[in-house]
Amino acid sequence: MIWYYIDESITDGDRRKGPYSIDELMDLVKSETVKPQTLVWHSGMKDWVRWEDTEEAKNNANLFEKGESAEGSALSDEEQIKAALEAILAEHKASKRYAGFFVRAAAYFVDNLILSAFGIVILMVLSAMQLADLNAISEAMNAYIADPTAEDAMSKILEAPGTHLFLSIWGIVQGIYFIVFTAIKSATPGKKLFKIHVEPAYSISTVSGIAKVSWVLSTLRYVASLFTQFTLMFYGIGYLVVMIDPKRRSLHDWIARTYVVHDTSVKIKVRPDDDQEK
Repeated sequence: MIWYYIDESITDGDRRKGPYSIDELMDLVKSETVKPQTLVWHSGMKDWVRWEDTEEAKNNANLFEKGESAEGSALSDEEQIKAALEAILAEHKASKRYAGFFVRAAAYFVDNLILSAFGIVILMVLSAMQLADLNAISEAMNAYIADPTAEDAMSKILEAPGTHLFLSIWGIVQGIYFIVFTAIKSATPGKKLFKIHVEPAYSISTVSGIAKVSWVLSTLRYVASLFTQFTLMFYGIGYLVVMIDPKRRSLHDWIARTYVVHDTSVKIKVRPDDDQEK
């Protein structure tokens, strides 16, 4: 949370001081810059209140007395940093909203629409270069759609001229799409559309408030997703597990130790009329 306080020593202009973290505000309290009667406010409050009336003040009422009376009880800089990071991580985890099956399915559908457009372009280019027979591939695909249970339906697609080359290029494009977007933006365009993103399970390094997914982890997650796709032969259990897992993880999330969560943002409210009111 971001804190502000009213500096009563200022008679003209903006008396609001901040923003401060809670640790910085506690330092101001310790130095008596912020007094018990000083008005304070953070983004979770509706109105300004006296510092002594806040939960933080009540919870830390004896903090400084204990620190001064017990020799050697003060935390070292390293311990303070560790405690602060643990608090940040705990608050971040508590604010997570895990993305469920249907919103993830919708995002995946959008991504596949985009990839299908790329696939059509690739087929047209290969056909123009006479590296693929577009008509033969189209006929084989239509036959498969009409009767996917036919014994030779899939074999006709694979035997069509240029199919193997197309599938090789298509696989590379698909891999680049998911790996690059996840590593750079933590989300594919489909996920961006539905305001969800991928986060590593064990990380507190953030970019714009979102835990960063490394290139290695993004690659691992994509490779693991191929195993999840394979489970479509078994009623799609690799995807359906999202519906029963408390943290809404699919099979590849379990393997890569990632989560898909809804986007969250910290909004710092500015109350321009506070100065006139105080």
